[in-house]
Amino acid sequence: MSTLVLLRHGESVWNQENRFTGWEDVDLAPEGEQEARHAGSLFRQANLFPDVVHTSLLKRAIRTANIALTAADRHWIPVRRNWRLNERHYGDLQGRNKAETLSQFGEEQFMIWRRSFDTPPPPVSRESKYHPANDARYRDLAPEQLPATEALSHVLERMLPYWYDAIVPDLRAGHVTLVAAHGNSLRALVMHLRGLTTDEVVALNIPTGIPLRIELDDALQPLSVAYLDPRAAEAAAAKVANQGKK
Repeated sequence: MSTLVLLRHGESVWNQENRFTGWEDVDLAPEGEQEARHAGSLFRQANLFPDVVHTSLLKRAIRTANIALTAADRHWIPVRRNWRLNERHYGDLQGRNKAETLSQFGEEQFMIWRRSFDTPPPPVSRESKYHPANDARYRDLAPEQLPATEALSHVLERMLPYWYDAIVPDLRAGHVTLVAAHGNSLRALVMHLRGLTTDEVVALNIPTGIPLRIELDDALQPLSVAYLDPRAAEAAAAKVANQGKK
């Protein structure tokens, strides 16, 4: 049996401003820092101590992992980072207010861009500050690996190689493995693990700052899936579902 723990970053500044964030490197809000500390407390209460952590290249995920692990006195464990765990790239929507986007384009189009499995938003231009080609952390990636926009299907496609090549070996080695990432990269991973349909994953919301513990059998099929704070997770997931309706 293997233990996988998924942790969506704490609330960010742009989460509070109700903006599409994507690959923009937005920091945690003070409330997000508190969520991360609480996640570390939940690790201690559950006697669940990660042996290795995987994060995206974005500071809100990196800082959430750092704060949570410090609170759990596991700040010393090995860290692996990879762009394949980044949030979905929202293309030309990045930086836009969700409520204003909803008002401008209507609820049907808004929900297609925000939640559909395979329809990406309009792409961002190569010259835009939001295009990853203009960010030094992605300078070693091939041009075809740099998204100008993504749907959840694209996130699943680019995340899975990292799952098999980096995360699975840690699980096979018996390590309690923490993945600190983002709403959509974690939705894609849960979809893969639980065999969710495209309709089921559309309705899946990952709350910020609450660890999700997944016990896996020898074939890495889920035996149990549970948040360390189920009631708080339910309320927080409802908050995520209502984004854009403020």
